[in-house]
Amino acid sequence: MGEVYLTLPLGMVPPAPRLFTPEPEGDQVAGRGRGCGMDGVRELLEAARTNGLVAGHFRGLLHIAIGRTVTKPDGTKLSSGLTWRELAALLKTLRFDPELGRELGADPDTLSPRDRERYWYAVIAMARVDGPEALAEAEKLVGPLKDLGYVVAPPPSGITRAAPPPTPPTAKPKPAAKDKADKGKPEKPEPKPKKKKGGK
Repeated sequence: MGEVYLTLPLGMVPPAPRLFTPEPEGDQVAGRGRGCGMDGVRELLEAARTNGLVAGHFRGLLHIAIGRTVTKPDGTKLSSGLTWRELAALLKTLRFDPELGRELGADPDTLSPRDRERYWYAVIAMARVDGPEALAEAEKLVGPLKDLGYVVAPPPSGITRAAPPPTPPTAKPKPAAKDKADKGKPEKPEPKPKKKKGGK
């Protein structure tokens, strides 16, 4: 079969040194080592819940958490928006009341009762966070959130305010009144020209 030759003496080989890569500086919050997106929105959602701003404005709050930049008054950036999946996971972690989904037409009993992250994802999808209703609700929250110390940036340029309601069509003018003498007589339809028989 062959002989085995030992080239190293028996003993322990020292491990290779570990390499640590530094975290990107733009993704850190001062005083913390983690990213700013989730933690900033977590603070915002907790503050809104403790101050009673969630009920009745949940769609607007979702709009702000997903599509707006939130900063502190001193300019410290808290969030530049989350993905739907990140926000759904955060709502599950913070244990938001599933009954809030009823504001948006969701039924907590039928939408993923076991998996709350999937439930919140479905609620976010039903909320139409890019629609004019969500934008209007978010604008109502900007002032109260500013009082709590959160500055919400204006919406992205692709989202517009609600269009004014369409104007009703104007009524067609009524035809001129006919003489009273003609009123009793029915009008005769115009005679149609007769077709000639034959090839010519």
